[in-house]
Amino acid sequence: MVGGTIDQFDDRFWNRHSNPKSGWTRVPLGAVIVYAIYRRNWRMVGAALAWTAINPFLFSPPETEDAWMTRAVLAERWWIREESNPTVGLDYPNVCNTVGALGFVYALYAAWRRSPKEATLGVVVSVGLKLWWLRVLVKHYDERPDR
Repeated sequence: MVGGTIDQFDDRFWNRHSNPKSGWTRVPLGAVIVYAIYRRNWRMVGAALAWTAINPFLFSPPETEDAWMTRAVLAERWWIREESNPTVGLDYPNVCNTVGALGFVYALYAAWRRSPKEATLGVVVSVGLKLWWLRVLVKHYDERPDR
């Protein structure tokens, strides 16, 4: 029964998170967190982290897969679950996600040191590479043979 409950939770999470409003409202969260750390605004950090946690459950599942962000979220789930791929690594396209994650860590460090140019660079690299990774996944998802 526990496995069934976990699967139901997983399905609910991904189905609701695939609403493009969920995906697109999460994109700026890294920048918000970096800015909040730069400003030492711990309430803003907390609010951004809370939004990160509850966001996927706030939106209803999309009616179609037409929206790019819907397909991006579904492609990520497909990549992980059905294709048994990791999300980070040194192979392509996962290297994009890996370097993007390192860019985010750099942005957090730069924000802590109050280096706005470096923090901005880290956020741009992080978001840019995450969206590039998703673009590649969507391409594979759209071209899958069982579609």
